[in-house]
Amino acid sequence: MPLAVYVLALGIFTQGTSEFMLSGLLPGIAADLDVSIPDAGLLISAFAIGMVVGAPLLAIATLRWPRRTALVALQAVFVAGHVVGALAPGYPVLFATRVVSALAYAGFWGVAVATAVAAVPAAAKSRAVALVAGGLTLATIVGVPAGTVLSQFSGWRAAFWAVAAATTVSLVCTLIAVPGGRDAAEPVRSVRAELRGMARPRLWLSYAITAFAFGAVIVTFSYLASLLTEVTGLAEGWVPAVLALFGVGGMAGLLLGGRTAREHALATLGWGLGGLAVASALLAVVAHAVVPVLVLVLLLGLAGYVTNPALQSRVFTLAPDAPTLVGATNTAAFNVGNTLAPMLGGLAIDAGYGYASVAWVGAGLAALGCAGVLWAARLQGGWSDPDAAPAPRPAATRRATPAHR
Repeated sequence: MPLAVYVLALGIFTQGTSEFMLSGLLPGIAADLDVSIPDAGLLISAFAIGMVVGAPLLAIATLRWPRRTALVALQAVFVAGHVVGALAPGYPVLFATRVVSALAYAGFWGVAVATAVAAVPAAAKSRAVALVAGGLTLATIVGVPAGTVLSQFSGWRAAFWAVAAATTVSLVCTLIAVPGGRDAAEPVRSVRAELRGMARPRLWLSYAITAFAFGAVIVTFSYLASLLTEVTGLAEGWVPAVLALFGVGGMAGLLLGGRTAREHALATLGWGLGGLAVASALLAVVAHAVVPVLVLVLLLGLAGYVTNPALQSRVFTLAPDAPTLVGATNTAAFNVGNTLAPMLGGLAIDAGYGYASVAWVGAGLAALGCAGVLWAARLQGGWSDPDAAPAPRPAATRRATPAHR
């Protein structure tokens, strides 16, 4: 695997830590800025909404740039947002920095996935996507707990400084490892050409499956700490370890999905979403029992993330002539699920059904994702994926890296 792919995964790790670390920083932020916990929680929603808007917007804005230039510029904006956030005198400034940082991170996601796909031969595309996406899973296993511990000893602002410093290191690595410039023989794609490549119904069905699949994972994960302490009865000190267990399952799922996604994309999605629906339903039923819950948390991570490489790579095979915008829009689809699913979980809790009810919401979303996969298989004419070997990139795409030549 080219070094550039590992560097892109590092970029996702450093920025992805910021995406999820606020769940452990909210009490400190609320106390320091004199706002309520729910108001501080809106910072999480602000980031997710920024991701939804920013992914396609930044993909279009940077379409004519060399990929390394786009990656470095977006990371620089992200670093600046976290420096300002660490120095924020009040809540409005911090809120604004979360939106700006999310816009930059969303753009980085889209360009990073497109760069990784272009850097490897067809047989390795799914593994490259899995490796890049693995940076986010590693963030949940290492980055988020580390940020929480750092904030407990040095305050929430220290976590922001740490993310800014780590992303700066990633930026320097990007400058070194990702090829710069553009091959003169390959003219830059236009926005119109990318939009034409997006006009495929099967592609938009894939985006819907992405939203359902990630929503089914994140709705349970968002309230998992509360479920563990309020329903299962675990002490708060055990929560980080259980969250890390979820991340271990997620990493295993990414590795497995990276091996099966290329030749069996729909089957991987079907089995993964089916397993996610079953595991979520079982979690809702046995939420009071510690040992089954621990096993199911591991399985939730496994089933939830085994679909990720197929969700990420399949859109490139469905629309090979829109290599930048197609990945960015998929990032937006992930964050539609990330935004709406926790809201549905909150509604279930507010309705008096308790924290275990969010697992039922996850099971329902996973079932809807399964229905989407069945529909995709019908449109495709079966479960064998004719798009398993992506067509060669057309001459109008961006510069081919040396590894792809």
